[in-house]
Amino acid sequence: MKPGFPKLSTALAHGSQDVHRRAGFPACAKPPCGCKVKEKDSVEVVVSQGMKDRVINDQVIKAQASKPQGMNPPAVCPLCEGTGWKTAPAAANARPGAKNDRRVTRCDCQLRARAETLLASARIPRRYEHCELSNYDTDFPGADPSLEEAHFLASGFARKCDPRGDKGLLIIGKIGTGKTHLAVGIMKELILTRGIHCLFYDYRELLKEIQNSYNSTVQTTELDVLRPVFETDVLVLDELGAVKPTEWVWDTVSLILNTRYNDNRTTIITTNFDDQPAAGASGSISPARAASRGETLGDRIGERMRSRLHEMCRIITLEGSDFRQKFRSASFR
Repeated sequence: MKPGFPKLSTALAHGSQDVHRRAGFPACAKPPCGCKVKEKDSVEVVVSQGMKDRVINDQVIKAQASKPQGMNPPAVCPLCEGTGWKTAPAAANARPGAKNDRRVTRCDCQLRARAETLLASARIPRRYEHCELSNYDTDFPGADPSLEEAHFLASGFARKCDPRGDKGLLIIGKIGTGKTHLAVGIMKELILTRGIHCLFYDYRELLKEIQNSYNSTVQTTELDVLRPVFETDVLVLDELGAVKPTEWVWDTVSLILNTRYNDNRTTIITTNFDDQPAAGASGSISPARAASRGETLGDRIGERMRSRLHEMCRIITLEGSDFRQKFRSASFR
């Protein structure tokens, strides 16, 4: 290094202005390497616009890399633009001045979302998830006319049912006549087209859940099990009478049916047992003859509850042979 020039490390320690001053050169008109010269010989880094853009681009790239793949922004409903409400036309009989008033109603997207939630919580067994009124088969060789009549009545019930006042349905038929298919089809129609809360329970499964609640190791109570059964708008109770009757069973059935009856809630019930009185009931056949016949609904749930069902439900009777045994098993031959 030539005499008179300071060491580079010393010059840098005092700032770039010192380099020029000690070397006998005038200060740079345009500071090199982004250095801005100040009077107090301090150095300040000036970030150019290009450097800023590069930093921002790096941040964007990192954010995109950390975003989970396949996640797109949620689609916005074109009708309500995400508000959940859409403009409704004025009523035809509205007064002339009111026809220009803006009215709103729940958007279809909200109704669909509610229907999907209700359907997921309806407890429909996987075996019956495909069941709808539209695919209830009444036109096959040997089909009993009662099936078509039952389908007609079920479709009308699903369209007009008021779940807080109308009678329910008692669907009676032998095994394989399509009782559960019809009941689930009504449920899905009520949920998907009218947004009515429905709940499906197999009679045997419900009694088992109630019994399990008596176990001290289970973190549920009898009321936890029964509360949704009491409160749902429409209850489907499948295979009523399938459990051998005991005093506890009769008490439990009585509690469920009476609670829903008193609360004016609609109940749809299916059963394999004929709607006949219990053996020995007043006006029924003698116990001797009863011993030679099959059990009836009165035998399985008691005459008092059978009478209550007649107040709560309209009766639909399905005749004919076991569809599953006659036709579906034949397809495997």
